[in-house]
Amino acid sequence: MQIEILKSKIHRVSVTDANLNYIGSITLDQNLMDAANIIPFEKVSVVNNNNGERIETYVIPGERGSGMVCLNGAAARKVQIGDVVIIMAFATMDYEEAKKYTPVVIYPDTETNQLKK
Repeated sequence: MQIEILKSKIHRVSVTDANLNYIGSITLDQNLMDAANIIPFEKVSVVNNNNGERIETYVIPGERGSGMVCLNGAAARKVQIGDVVIIMAFATMDYEEAKKYTPVVIYPDTETNQLKK
């Protein structure tokens, strides 16, 4: 049996931009992507803590160290700059493998979107 479980989570970062005229996706600081083990074009769920919106999209890398969290395309209508979001990636695994798997969860500083030291 295969099940879908949480693979990676970026817990509580602030939206820095919303670009309606871009062709879809979420742009993330590469440092956040690396720390959370998320790769370019990986599917993610984005949960907006401010308004309850849930969005599925894919990740594109932003400037390393910039703190960028930018919702692009139609998803830009679901956020305001400054909203706090949670970004989650999931993986499909064999049931026994999934029972042993530990997700990568990071807790950046919500004000700066930088990794806490």
